[in-house]
Amino acid sequence: MNIRTASPSQRVRLKRGVLEVFVDEAEQAPEALFGVAERCNPKRAFLFVSRVLGRHVPVRPSVMAASFDRLAGLIPPDLPGPVLIFGMAETAVGLGAGVHRVYSAGRQDCIYLVSTRHPLGSELFTRFDEEHSHASTHLVHLPQDPELREAMLSARSLVLVDDEISTGRTFINLHRALVDAGLSRIERVVPCVLTDWSGGALDDAIGASPLSLLKGAYRFHDDPSAALPDMPQVGAVSAGQWSVDPANDWGRLGVRQVADSLAPDLRVSPGERIIVLGTGEFVWRPFLLAERLERAGADVHFGATTRSPIALGHAIGHALSFADNHGQGIANFLYNVQPGQFDRVILCSETPAAAVPAELVEQLGAEVVVDGQ
Repeated sequence: MNIRTASPSQRVRLKRGVLEVFVDEAEQAPEALFGVAERCNPKRAFLFVSRVLGRHVPVRPSVMAASFDRLAGLIPPDLPGPVLIFGMAETAVGLGAGVHRVYSAGRQDCIYLVSTRHPLGSELFTRFDEEHSHASTHLVHLPQDPELREAMLSARSLVLVDDEISTGRTFINLHRALVDAGLSRIERVVPCVLTDWSGGALDDAIGASPLSLLKGAYRFHDDPSAALPDMPQVGAVSAGQWSVDPANDWGRLGVRQVADSLAPDLRVSPGERIIVLGTGEFVWRPFLLAERLERAGADVHFGATTRSPIALGHAIGHALSFADNHGQGIANFLYNVQPGQFDRVILCSETPAAAVPAELVEQLGAEVVVDGQ
């Protein structure tokens, strides 16, 4: 049963103004789905922080999996195939993979593809902009496997997955870029998000209303006297010093499924308090590891580092800053994870252990797990 709240449900005072949040309908208590934080970004002052995503707020894997189930369950089961499920870097690559895992369980014609900010040295299909973002440019690679490439190019249904929609502009840009690049057979477009604040903005633009766990709206009252923040230079779209190995791909080149292959011999004790951390876009295999450890009886949470600069306060209670592990020369951040908070910290990377910032490993007392080793 949907929970409806009077409006506004929240009124949050930020340094650059006041954000009013109106929740129209939600499948669970709104405070369990999201909080609010302040961006260190002059383009937009506020950020909706998901409490079920496993990025800025650590979450139990079982809670994340339940959100995958609920969101995928909203997608029509009879979409014409092939179905291309598309996840948005960096925040929603794991969410998209989770939706793909659930939705594709009863079908053989679904593939998963993500945008990225890491060139792989292979052929690009297109690129598009997330205009309000701290890192606006997204790349979309063309699958190298002939079967996956054919499935992508012949897709008749397109499921677009992100954590939230605020104005709808990013999905509009993505849809236009994909169609212009050659996805000419699309019959159905299904935007799919945890929280939808767009107020119907996509209906006319792409002919589709978002599926979501929460629908609402917001109003931001800007304070014109407030100083704009200095935003770190985190928009790099480059291979970096430590390149990504396409052989270990989990979605940048398209996949049908991803094996749970990370740290197969890792053992835990019942009740042991553990956090498994992904790094940047590398979150799906770490999540599968976290799920496995939770099933083994450990008290597990999942989180991930990010290039998104966010101010302390509101939904962000703690922040660590360190160099990125791809050698792009940008800052990365970890939110709401304090040293000593967990018995064990398992830090997962798709780059070599030598690339993982030593200061982060030392601060957290982390065990580093590297993909493909």
